[in-house]
Amino acid sequence: MITAVHTLVYSDDPTATRAFLKDVLRWPFVSEGQRGDDGRGEDTGGTDPAEWLIFGTGPSEMGVHPTSWEEDGKPGGAPTHHEIALVCDDVEATVAELASRGATFDGEPRDMGFGIGVHLHVPGADDMLLYQARHVTAYDKA
Repeated sequence: MITAVHTLVYSDDPTATRAFLKDVLRWPFVSEGQRGDDGRGEDTGGTDPAEWLIFGTGPSEMGVHPTSWEEDGKPGGAPTHHEIALVCDDVEATVAELASRGATFDGEPRDMGFGIGVHLHVPGADDMLLYQARHVTAYDKA
């Protein structure tokens, strides 16, 4: 039985990415300790840059999007890939709160059809979409 979805972020600067998730997004975490030959090490509670943290990201849901479609008579689409999007109740308030903690964005929230969204810059890694959903959500169905 599947018990959870574990997402991965590959980062050019894991220390900065982990600090962002811990300090700016304030996600709770557990530690695998410092990675050594045996794969486990001392748990410093996230204070050591070499420490591997696993973050609790809260409720989740997964959508499947087509790689090609037509919208307003124009073809659209993207190659196969995976994306991490963060859902919030009030995108304007969430942007203001995260910006007060040092987060940066690709501009102002905008209408994306399915919701109001903006891309959140993640240090050392790809951006994540932050949006206020207009669609029916499933994250409370698990």
